[in-house]
Amino acid sequence: MLLLKRTTSKDSDFVVLVQLLDQELAVRDGDEHAFYDQFNKLDDIKHTVVAYWENRAVGCGAIKLFDTNSMEIKRMYVMDEFRGKGLATAVLFELEKWTKELKFEHCVLETGVRQPEAIALYEKNGYKRISNYGQYKNMKNSLCYKKAFQN
Repeated sequence: MLLLKRTTSKDSDFVVLVQLLDQELAVRDGDEHAFYDQFNKLDDIKHTVVAYWENRAVGCGAIKLFDTNSMEIKRMYVMDEFRGKGLATAVLFELEKWTKELKFEHCVLETGVRQPEAIALYEKNGYKRISNYGQYKNMKNSLCYKKAFQN
């Protein structure tokens, strides 16, 4: 049974899941990990979702303010043994719902070319490639996406 909990980046389950995410990304990103890691601090994240499967925290995601119209999807992760069950999509939909409730019009995000599962997740759920933004502008490993919401 899946349960989604809205919380903050101070939530202990969220913190543990993000530590697992960071361990995985350190391997996937290799030499570029330190660059990406500096943009993934939890201090400014007030909106997080933790996914529980049979009362076990197994996935997470977050949104943070990007600009006056957009929230940025951050820290998406599902534990390896729980992948393929639709949990990432459920977390993503909850983050999008929260974004709309907060009256934002878009979600943007950055993912890496070494994360084919994430690319597939976002593209299947309506995210469209955009030019790399901000700190990711000249990063060849980065892919940026955006999804607009209907009012």
